[in-house]
Amino acid sequence: MSNEVLGRVRELLPSIAERAKETELARRVPDETIRALVDTGVFRMLQPTRHGGLESDPVHFYETVRAIAAACGSTGWVTAVLGVHPWHLALFDDAAQSEVWGADPDVLVASSYAPVGTMVRVEGGYELMGAWRFSSGVDHCGWALLGGLLVDDRGDAVDTTTLLVPRSDYQIRDVWESVGLRGTGSNEIVVERAFVPDHRVMRNYEFSQLRGPGQKVNPGPLYRIPFATVFSSAIAAPVLGVVTGCYEHFLGRMRDRVRLSLGGGRFADDPFAQVAVARASSEIDAAILQMDRNVRSLMDVASEGAEIPMQMRLRARRDQVLGTERALGAIDTLFKMSGGNSLDAGNPIERGWRDAHAGGMHVANDVERALALYGRGAFGLPVEDNMI
Repeated sequence: MSNEVLGRVRELLPSIAERAKETELARRVPDETIRALVDTGVFRMLQPTRHGGLESDPVHFYETVRAIAAACGSTGWVTAVLGVHPWHLALFDDAAQSEVWGADPDVLVASSYAPVGTMVRVEGGYELMGAWRFSSGVDHCGWALLGGLLVDDRGDAVDTTTLLVPRSDYQIRDVWESVGLRGTGSNEIVVERAFVPDHRVMRNYEFSQLRGPGQKVNPGPLYRIPFATVFSSAIAAPVLGVVTGCYEHFLGRMRDRVRLSLGGGRFADDPFAQVAVARASSEIDAAILQMDRNVRSLMDVASEGAEIPMQMRLRARRDQVLGTERALGAIDTLFKMSGGNSLDAGNPIERGWRDAHAGGMHVANDVERALALYGRGAFGLPVEDNMI
């Protein structure tokens, strides 16, 4: 099956690349870029068809994100994050889905999943309050998925959840000042006090068990694969895209460069440079191939209606974090080989190096934690974690 959305997105890539510096300086993706991406359908790729979505192959979604991130890391990151949320929303109660998509199937949903919001039980739902950082692309969104900590009458934590909150119930604080991914507008969401009805709340335990009330109305295999794989792959994809874009820019920039020191000569004739290019390209390819293989394998099992083995889920997380690690190693090699010219602020290699490392800081790319979980499973020990 061809990736038709990618074909439409490719027409936008030159203009997205031209706006990369503008995006970084503005600390947010331009509205015109978001509108153009909405028109391509990229934000509806993982959205159910019954609500105007495309219900695409998730591998196609990650492929499209990588292409955008190769042109502009911040735009690719925002596309990945906002584009994966329709998948999660599809697991919510159908009433919540209709509330969000009923009036506008193109409405965008932000998130901040850390369970830092306090929620208490009230009649018909919960009362929520709190402040959430790092909500990428939030200025473009009409809803937000927020992490909540349920407390009892004594104030003790009893459960973690994700709550769906409309724009009218929260404020946005413009606080995003970062070293990398500066154009993502990852600002802070603040809820003073809001009522969230039961149908807009999901226990995190449910999605870790590959369950959700939305599966009753969205029975396709796309909504039977693990949240941990779908979401973490969406976080890794823009990092891989950024590094791929830097690799292509590196080749174009250095191919005809003549050194004025170290004996002179064409850079491309240097065997050390040739080895560096070979290593970097192989690391990028390995990361993409393994991640795509794992997502396809999960979809195959889900399509058969079979239970997804824990070892397969663990392998997907293992290869996702190691794929990010490989990509960061590759861009470090390219950055170093570029020499002093790579230090010029705002050039694509320098910006890509910052963006990739900023993306690598996301908790979904925590290498040691994910590898430890894989090791537990390999030794036959029980594994209980929401990010598997």
